[in-house]
Amino acid sequence: MAESLRRLISNETCGLLQEKLEGWYKDYRMNSCDQNLNQCCEIMELSAMIQGQLFSILSQTAQEGGHYAGVETIKSRLLPWLGTCFSSPVPGRPFETSSSLFQESRGKDRQLRELANSRNHEIQQLERELNATRLKLSLVQQDLKASQAKEECALRNLEQLKDYEQQVQMLKDEIAILGAKKSILQSRLARSRSPSPRLGRSRSLSPLPMKNISPGRARLTNVSRHAHLVERFSDIYAQERLDAQTLLRSYVDDLEMAQRIIYVAAVESFHAAKKAFRQFKMRVRKTLSLSFSGPESFEDTVMDYIIRQEDLYDVQSSVSEVINAMNINPKISFPPEVDFIMISSLIRELCRVAFSMQTLDPPLDIAFASEGELFNEHKYRRSYDSDFTAPLVAYHVWPALMENDSVIVKGEAVTRRGALWSHRSRSRSRGRSQSRGHSLSPLSHGADHSRHLPSRSRSPSPLRSGSPRL
Repeated sequence: MAESLRRLISNETCGLLQEKLEGWYKDYRMNSCDQNLNQCCEIMELSAMIQGQLFSILSQTAQEGGHYAGVETIKSRLLPWLGTCFSSPVPGRPFETSSSLFQESRGKDRQLRELANSRNHEIQQLERELNATRLKLSLVQQDLKASQAKEECALRNLEQLKDYEQQVQMLKDEIAILGAKKSILQSRLARSRSPSPRLGRSRSLSPLPMKNISPGRARLTNVSRHAHLVERFSDIYAQERLDAQTLLRSYVDDLEMAQRIIYVAAVESFHAAKKAFRQFKMRVRKTLSLSFSGPESFEDTVMDYIIRQEDLYDVQSSVSEVINAMNINPKISFPPEVDFIMISSLIRELCRVAFSMQTLDPPLDIAFASEGELFNEHKYRRSYDSDFTAPLVAYHVWPALMENDSVIVKGEAVTRRGALWSHRSRSRSRGRSQSRGHSLSPLSHGADHSRHLPSRSRSPSPLRSGSPRL
């Protein structure tokens, strides 16, 4: 670049251009038009030569600076000049026009940069909001996982608690058995230590061998099992019954109908459980009779086996039998879109308790009852909505628990005046409504017919009275 600039100075082209400009200025007035045009063209040729050399120097200078050196200078000064200096129609305005264009270009560039900056700022703001939302979502997911883990832990703890309760009950039974054995051993020890006159006189004779007959599990645990089952029966009345009643009230508006349904479920549960117990006992007796040998009585052995193997009781079969019996009972009704299976948990607990009560000596059962009977204050207590001056029972809410002829746990009944008359009218109206509403299926008809057959048990079995059947 320096060598090109030196050659431009040594050629004296710039000086010659200055001399021609001064000479043309002196002779301009005297020259003709053609002479002045010739002078102008000569000066333009010299100027073009100088500009060509200057462009070469400009190119070399830009190359020496690198790819991006001098870009702003070329944009701000050379390009506006190239676009306007040769085509400006007004003399003396090219520099002003290039300046205004340059300022306009710079203004537009500044607006574009500001717009790009604002867009970038908005994008960054959206990215920050998106990141914050993702963070909140991850926190919510973590909380959900923690809640699920806590729920699973609570379920496991509940299952462990149930297992602990079963183990505690088993330990209590074992303690009762051990206590009974201890008392028996102590009594035998006391009898062996006490002197016998007959043995004293004949000490030389050897005593006769005595059979070591130990009481079975049924007799040893009878007291503890009796107390446990009575308590469980009361708990079902206080808790499971109310839960089932609340569930029924969401489908049945009539409180009386809900209470009737629960009472019928309790009665049918005892009937099904006693029937299952008799069948189970017959199977056990048949199985053990083939290989029985021992000091204990055969009946004690059978009962001990049943107590130890109560888990073999098919309670679900009894639940299905109870629900089938309730479906054909004319004293209760239910919306057709709902099934009695919704209270199956109550029925299942009642069947289990009733089955276990048959292993006691003597067994426990619920009292015989019928609507319209004379209220017995030794068996039942009146409900809060009863007529306390009425002598007759309108309907039963919960059965009484009996041991032979003794009342163990009182039941609950509703007393109202005119109970017998209202009972008969309701029975006739329900019979007419059921005959108009639907007909029984062949299976239900057969079941209903079999329930009206004479009972072969020792006590009378009421037909569809809602009372316990033996």
